[in-house]
Amino acid sequence: MKPLFVLGLLLVSTVSNAAMRQYAASVESSDWRVIEASRLQCTLNHDLPGYGDAQFTSVASKQLNMEFELDMHLLPKKFEVAGVYSVPPKWMPGRAPRPIADMTLRTQYPGDLPEQAAWTMLSELEKGYWPTIYYKDWYNPYDKVSIALNASNFTPRYREFVNCVSNLLPFAFEDIAYTVLSYEKNSTELTKYAEKRLTMIGEYLKEDSQLELVLLDGYTDSYGGRWNNEQLSIRRANQVKQYLSALGVPEDRIEVTGHGERRHVAPNTHADTRAQNRRVVVRLSKS
Repeated sequence: MKPLFVLGLLLVSTVSNAAMRQYAASVESSDWRVIEASRLQCTLNHDLPGYGDAQFTSVASKQLNMEFELDMHLLPKKFEVAGVYSVPPKWMPGRAPRPIADMTLRTQYPGDLPEQAAWTMLSELEKGYWPTIYYKDWYNPYDKVSIALNASNFTPRYREFVNCVSNLLPFAFEDIAYTVLSYEKNSTELTKYAEKRLTMIGEYLKEDSQLELVLLDGYTDSYGGRWNNEQLSIRRANQVKQYLSALGVPEDRIEVTGHGERRHVAPNTHADTRAQNRRVVVRLSKS
């Protein structure tokens, strides 16, 4: 069903109040809360009495992102398409609703909207409009449903939420879960680039050190004795282990293996390619 047709069905004067089930917080009870505020995730929550919650979420990532989720007590029984509109409250007479997006309601899943629609909803709320979702009820064929986000008490919590979003880490767990740290010749000194990579891991672990397993595999180039190279690879990996342990990762979850000059990834015949073999491979896993 086309959203404009849905809106027509819902807003025309011939639709009785009894056929429309409306869910919205009152002006007095409108409750906006930042329920998650870290450098990994920011979530702004709005209670929908008798229906569920509306949530806006942004997570740590290389790319700016935002998502809206309609968390319902009763999940959809069947596939449906809802119309999302910016609706002026009754104290803004003469202004017409404006379409924002179509929301796909999938069977047994909360409704959600991607970045552009989510930001539009937030900006409309900031102006005092009520983003409202309309659909035909999947449990009662005689009813239609509207869910409105009340803009009352929104602005203070929205500013708190925006501050949180601006402080998110500019990378995600997936960006550090597999990291290769490179080293200077015949030493445990990291290259400048590797220092930055290790700092990124450290910044993430300051927010979330609950890892299931950390695997550290140390390697060297082929210059020097085999036994000395194996010990050097172990020292390199152990230094990384100490760094991670200091950030709160339990030592029994960190496994160190020194491979020495074995399993090289580049020829050892040239200085540039030998440098690729002087490395510690960091693999992080979490549930």
